[in-house]
Amino acid sequence: MSYYFNKIISTDFDSAIEKVTELLKSEGFGVLTEIDVKKTLKEKINVDFRKYKILGACNPPSAFKALSNEPYIGLMLPCNVVVQETNDGKIDISAVDPLASMQAVNNPQLEEVAKDIRLKLELVINSL
Repeated sequence: MSYYFNKIISTDFDSAIEKVTELLKSEGFGVLTEIDVKKTLKEKINVDFRKYKILGACNPPSAFKALSNEPYIGLMLPCNVVVQETNDGKIDISAVDPLASMQAVNNPQLEEVAKDIRLKLELVINSL
């Protein structure tokens, strides 16, 4: 089982960020964090890196269910969505597969939550 699913699209980087953020919102997610990896690597270790952002997406009802059934699941939240520029100038948008990440946790009650989140994230990626 792969730990992510993705789609490569032809658009500019900023438009891709806007589009995926809108699609996440339509599926009940908010973006809690946005990590600009390119900027951070330049500031911290003075290296140039491709455009790469990590969006920390959260679906509050699902997060509540997961936290209610597993007190340490916050270590695996929020769901990360990555927007990165490819070598040929296209944009690769990927999302973590929550079913794959939840396999590390031995709690069957989380499987339903993970399946629901996976479906929502797949809808976002497939809608791009």
